[in-house]
Amino acid sequence: MVSTAQRPAWQTIDSGQLLLISVAGLVVIGAVTQVAAVGLVRPDTAVIFGVLVALGELARMVMPGDREVAPIGTAGALGYALLLKVGDQPAAHSPSQVVAVTAAGMLIGSLPHIAVGRSPHVDAMARRLLTVSLAAFVFRLIDHSPPDRDDWPMVLSLMAVVVTIACSADVVIAAVIRAEAVRARFGIALADEVRVKTALCAATGTTGMLIAVATSVMGLTALLVFTAPILVTQFAFRRYAGILGTYLQTVRALSRVTEVGGYVEAGHSRRVSQLSVAMGRELGMSEPELLDLEYAALMHDIGQLSLGDPIPGGATVLASPSEQRRIAELGASVIEQTGVLSQVVEIVRRQSDPYRVPKPSREAAGQETPDGKPAPVLTAPPLGSRIIKVANAYDDLVGDSADRDRAAAVLERLRLDSASEYDPAVVESLARVIGRGALIRR
Repeated sequence: MVSTAQRPAWQTIDSGQLLLISVAGLVVIGAVTQVAAVGLVRPDTAVIFGVLVALGELARMVMPGDREVAPIGTAGALGYALLLKVGDQPAAHSPSQVVAVTAAGMLIGSLPHIAVGRSPHVDAMARRLLTVSLAAFVFRLIDHSPPDRDDWPMVLSLMAVVVTIACSADVVIAAVIRAEAVRARFGIALADEVRVKTALCAATGTTGMLIAVATSVMGLTALLVFTAPILVTQFAFRRYAGILGTYLQTVRALSRVTEVGGYVEAGHSRRVSQLSVAMGRELGMSEPELLDLEYAALMHDIGQLSLGDPIPGGATVLASPSEQRRIAELGASVIEQTGVLSQVVEIVRRQSDPYRVPKPSREAAGQETPDGKPAPVLTAPPLGSRIIKVANAYDDLVGDSADRDRAAAVLERLRLDSASEYDPAVVESLARVIGRGALIRR
């Protein structure tokens, strides 16, 4: 099984990404050709907005889910697309000039990143460019004449509609690309993109409108004033992304304690985590649910640290059901001490429970526990627990082996146990993930 991290960069581009990049390239070529033929309108304004886009591209950041964004550059480009006048002078530049200036700014802003070995996400750049292009062509082809004082309410409404259309297109395109890249359902990918990007789209779109309106009144000095809100927003998003990234790195480091101590095989937690996340996507889990699942899968064996004698090979699937439940309960107790991973605690606690919970007999129903409390009603384990149970059993029996016959035999064994132990839908999702020969993009 070849990891995508080992492939050349061009092999990690999906067909959807290639189409997106190709379309953006054609749009840029057409725009540059048109601008070269007629020349730049108001070159000083074009250069200033191009510099703003370049600075925004230079300050781009990566959000959770490996999403590259450049809010300052996007806001500047939208402001240029919506610009009606600069002071008393009408802004008569064409949509093609907006595209050409934006593309040049993005390219210049990316050069320092490329120079230090940080390759940009070309598909994300293409999507940002197409979003701005859509806004420019829709708005500037409708009407770009300088408005009178009484016309501003209508113009602002038109700007808001155009920005909404552009943001919606960006979200839909991002969802299509992400659904193909990580093999997720389009509806789930779309919901995730809406949740992640709504606030950022609102901030960049509003700032772009403010830049356009303020530049019409104050001239180019408005760029310095109205870029500040998006700077604050970007700082907040960067801190949020940094906290999440540090949190996940801490969990990954903690998960290796069992490997260093010799309780499980090297790479077991990572493989179970990758399998679990890929299976969760197959089963339609949302991004927040997948994050909890990843945390739980990384730490699912942490309860083994309480064992006096390690299980041979760390294969909990070979332990007795009571021992498996004890390990799961101890692991959940450790995670519970953090006080912030309540969903993860439940997933880890129920990971050893069988898929089908036996119905209590009439005699057992209504009985009390030794402390006098009613006996708990058994329920089916959460989907995350069922996924980890299957992924852990598979990796316990296959490990890092690339033997297809061994993998097929283990899958068949899991299918035979689907009557009670393993969720058959989860087992089939594992078969599809393994059949594709790749797990997840990092």
